[in-house]
Amino acid sequence: MIDTHAHIDGPEFAEDLEAVIQRAKDAGVRKIFIPGICLKDTPHLLEVCQAYPGYLHPMIGLHPENIMDEDYHHALDQLERLLKEPELPHSTSDSPSPIIAIGEVGLDFYWDDTHKQEQIEVFERQIQWAEQYNLPLMIHSRSAHTELMETMERHRDSNLSGVFHCFTGTEEEARDLLSFPNFMLGIGGVLTFRKSTLREVVKNAIPLSRIVLETDSPYMAPVPNRGKRNESAYVKWVAEKLAETYNQDFATIAHQTTENALKVFKKVTFFDKN
Repeated sequence: MIDTHAHIDGPEFAEDLEAVIQRAKDAGVRKIFIPGICLKDTPHLLEVCQAYPGYLHPMIGLHPENIMDEDYHHALDQLERLLKEPELPHSTSDSPSPIIAIGEVGLDFYWDDTHKQEQIEVFERQIQWAEQYNLPLMIHSRSAHTELMETMERHRDSNLSGVFHCFTGTEEEARDLLSFPNFMLGIGGVLTFRKSTLREVVKNAIPLSRIVLETDSPYMAPVPNRGKRNESAYVKWVAEKLAETYNQDFATIAHQTTENALKVFKKVTFFDKN
């Protein structure tokens, strides 16, 4: 299995990251992909990933909820530099960038849409990075489906790929997103919640060939750990619920979702060391 979205570089894991990673390995998680959310935390993100080469894989991006916390023009300029010249210990100009995707980026109008135009501007620029550097996108969208679709439509012909992270929408919204053929939907702990309608949406509107697993750690831990700190090992509970939803065995879910992730994140080799 691959956990395609986990914020385990955050302070919630500062005291026991090694144990968290070992539990993930013991649960059958072979890779963890870590999204970036702002400029100031990116050096630490890259250092954490470098400490576990071949197992943790970094993305970089400016999250829509963070665009006003920094001078976003400056932040974007500095983040783009890392796509060309990663500032890592022991790196050289000949070292390939370890960055596997642009993310976590997108639109979020759930709490406040005051800076809607700025969010769209920042999202557009990061989409352009994906086009220019041939990297997939890790897209966050909350209370912004219409604007997301309008933005994505402007780039429909550019062969973008990626993941629509933390999908919890309707059947119609799923079909809208799946109309972009090189994108997957990220499914996480919400699938396991007792009152969630996501299981029916998945069963009726989302082929297994278009799903990747994620935890969004430390948030939204699945049942039976709901309410606790989420971690990558818990992705197994999402896979088990998917197996139940599709009436498939666990091994089929694990294999297919891994293949789906590798199809999108082309810089990742599954049989890397560690």
